[in-house]
Amino acid sequence: MNTRKPPANFLDRMFVFHPDPWIERDWASLSRIPLEDVWFTAEDGTRLFGWYVAQRRPSSIMLWCHGNAGNMIHRLENLALLYESGLSVLLFDYRGYGRSGGTPSEKGLYQDARAAYQYLTDVRHIEPTDIVVFGRSLGAAVAGNLVAERKVAGLILESAFPSIAAMAKQQFGGLPTHWLLGSRFPLIERLKSIHVPMLIIHGDQDSIVPFYLGEQVFLAAPEPKFLYVVKGADHNNLPIVGGHAYLSTLKQFIDKVTAS
Repeated sequence: MNTRKPPANFLDRMFVFHPDPWIERDWASLSRIPLEDVWFTAEDGTRLFGWYVAQRRPSSIMLWCHGNAGNMIHRLENLALLYESGLSVLLFDYRGYGRSGGTPSEKGLYQDARAAYQYLTDVRHIEPTDIVVFGRSLGAAVAGNLVAERKVAGLILESAFPSIAAMAKQQFGGLPTHWLLGSRFPLIERLKSIHVPMLIIHGDQDSIVPFYLGEQVFLAAPEPKFLYVVKGADHNNLPIVGGHAYLSTLKQFIDKVTAS
């Protein structure tokens, strides 16, 4: 009987990472916002692609770590809403997503977030106290890891889950299937090392990451922390369902933590 674990990379690509290739279009014209293409390099040499969208006089910047599926193109409508609400944003694709090189892995995604942060501080000369990191779904774990390592003004976690183990048990009826995966993304452990204000956002109708998992993240987070529940929102439609109140909550939190 063969008891060897299947290759972690193979299973992670099936169950954890779902990147889409790039589609070449004039996205700046289609979006009607000032998209600036940016390239930067992770510590292992992987080339990464992002969009930088800045207000005329940016006082702060949101560094956005997106979820596990698609690529930046699928966040363009959301990016436009953030910009129109007065926010400046750096949105980037992880390795293996969109135009970025490489193959996704947990270690690689952490490196990619560090490279995006370094781009802001070294190339754009943005002070760490003017950076707020935003992570959605899987990106919440990436964002949490970055903030545990680097100085920032605040952290926003949206549709977050405690760990891959918690998600695997939820999706597979409590079975310990997570041992087959190489990825851990232990956000709940990283929270112990985070000492900045946190805004935790979750839809109460989330069908992918149930609300109780978001509550676990909130309970584990140290103070100061704030929970914002978007009533009626599922996993991927919080900006639409939340509307103006959602965007205003983000903007107010960012303005507050960067001003202090």
